[in-house]
Amino acid sequence: MAVKFQFNKIALQYLGKQLKIRETALPTLKSKESALRFTVKKYKDKLDSLQNEYDKKLVSIEKIKKLWAEFPEDLFSLKEVVFEEKKIAGIKIPEIKEVLFYIKDFSCFINPAWLTSGTIILKEIAEILTKIKITENCVSILEYARKKTTQKVNLYEKVQIPEYSEAILKIKRFLEDVENLEKSAQKITKQRQAAEINV
Repeated sequence: MAVKFQFNKIALQYLGKQLKIRETALPTLKSKESALRFTVKKYKDKLDSLQNEYDKKLVSIEKIKKLWAEFPEDLFSLKEVVFEEKKIAGIKIPEIKEVLFYIKDFSCFINPAWLTSGTIILKEIAEILTKIKITENCVSILEYARKKTTQKVNLYEKVQIPEYSEAILKIKRFLEDVENLEKSAQKITKQRQAAEINV
């Protein structure tokens, strides 16, 4: 949508301020976009790494998967995930501070010997899955922020700054034309007054 304006000095000042705001904000927005692009890539790489770690863990327990049928369901559960808030280029994202588990007391003498190592394996898998979920969430938040920032950069750079500049130029030309017409009119008036005095 084209900028609406009137051909006067107030409109010229207003458009000048708006143009300056956008020209000042543009480098900051570009650096924010660049930082977000870099961070999204970093988090996607982290996500791939976690997914590979999870796949390796599943392969490593493939041989003992029949034993999991003996594992008591109420023995182990995820208790709480403690988060911290991290800011990247002004965007808040969650970061895992700690993953807490509930492990029910059990006797090592009555139960199978592998239960202790089974709980350790479950903790590792649960931690990896939690990290995957949170990293996916971070990628989603950062991608959205990057897209919005890119849209704003494009809006300023390709639409608003050129439109404001063009509007300012049109107003200046109009005001110059008005000023030239006024000067010409004053000259004509002076010439007529001088001619009347001489007659």
